[in-house]
Amino acid sequence: MSTNPPNLRPDLAPAARLTDTTRPGQPTIGMVSLGCPKALVDSERILTRLRAEGYGISPDYAGADAVIVNTCGFLDSAKAESLEAIGEALKENGKVIVTGCLGAEPEYITGVHPKVLAVTGPHQYEQVLDAVHGAVPPDPDPFVDLLPTSGIKLTPRHYSYVKISEGCNHKCKFCIIPDMRGKLASRPAHAVLREAEKLVDNGVRELLIISQDTSAYGLDRKYDVNLWKNQEVRSHITDLARELGQLDAWVRLHYVYPYPHVRDLIPLMAESASNLLPYLDIPFQHAHPDTLRRMSRPAAAARTLDEIAAWRAVCPDITLRSTFIVGYPGETEEEFQTLLDWMDEAQLDRVGCFQYENVAGARSNDLPDHVPEEVKQDRWDRFMEKAQAISEAKLAAKVGRTMQVIVDEVDDEAATCRTQADAPEIDGNLFIDEDFEGLKPGDIVTVEVEEAGEYDLWGRLTV
Repeated sequence: MSTNPPNLRPDLAPAARLTDTTRPGQPTIGMVSLGCPKALVDSERILTRLRAEGYGISPDYAGADAVIVNTCGFLDSAKAESLEAIGEALKENGKVIVTGCLGAEPEYITGVHPKVLAVTGPHQYEQVLDAVHGAVPPDPDPFVDLLPTSGIKLTPRHYSYVKISEGCNHKCKFCIIPDMRGKLASRPAHAVLREAEKLVDNGVRELLIISQDTSAYGLDRKYDVNLWKNQEVRSHITDLARELGQLDAWVRLHYVYPYPHVRDLIPLMAESASNLLPYLDIPFQHAHPDTLRRMSRPAAAARTLDEIAAWRAVCPDITLRSTFIVGYPGETEEEFQTLLDWMDEAQLDRVGCFQYENVAGARSNDLPDHVPEEVKQDRWDRFMEKAQAISEAKLAAKVGRTMQVIVDEVDDEAATCRTQADAPEIDGNLFIDEDFEGLKPGDIVTVEVEEAGEYDLWGRLTV
């Protein structure tokens, strides 16, 4: 059991978990999956395709005939982490295929690691498979190599990420994701719903809905109409959320931009019959209008406060999570203080924060008045002190309440759980440290909250 100051790098996904067993002589592939949950879904799709072709999945370098490294290119620090992972895979295994966001810059990778076998960009599944075939020819045994009906998952079996679209139409100056992953490309609604239903049928108890811009889902498809269970469903986030909420699993929305139509989601979250959780992960990034304009983001922080108040009026239990950037080029002390004051007003439940970094290719690199590193650190410290105090007060107010939690892990000390207000890995936990022995991962149980900390809760099972 460990308490959980949340990971303040919200671009990171949970660590991939590989549990596959291989038959004698089966060709095996290892996978190192870095970056965000969207990249983790890409890794799952690649491994599912490979497993269907008869490859085994190795949890370590020594047992793999080749290794795929799915990279992140979100920040320069993430790029450095990806290059380090590629170097480690080359040292430990020797046969390395690189894919993912950093793969959009092949010369950058091969300039450091010229011995990699191949480099492909994000969601280029066919090219990855071709590279694997060239390095390790398949040798399928159709009588033995059975593919799990839910495909290969890299998360615990009781929760799963569902990616509803690729790419992004925004042009934020600090971000190069649209350059790497392209413009918005949404999946049809029936395809998403079919995948979600299949996951739930195979034991998944929580669906984490992800994309680069979840609110924009279906815009590129002109919100086309799909048939699902003999009724018409638009490729629109409201329709999709309504239908997902009818499945027998928690449904959690991530990366939701505060467009006006987002308010239509809130009544669905307030419905007792819906499993759409009262939880919104919204990347506000900043609060001062001048900073937001320099970011090329909507600059209506005051109206955002009004919108938040309206959401809470409809759904008082809604949990709001967001990420922010401090030390953005040109950010003055006055602009930063506006952000702190806005936080006092907004009272967000869960918060992550970046110190601004230049990223090769980002337009923000060329902005004047970059903030010194020591000032960035000071502002980050002050921001997180504010966010922690808000979190602590909000959690203290939950003591004495009864709520449902989902069990993530059970060890000798406690059951580590999450409330509906907590996404895996990035938010807090609720610990049950008495009478927990009969619990198992994926159980959804009712607890009474007995104690609160800065980020976590403790509770007991109710009868």
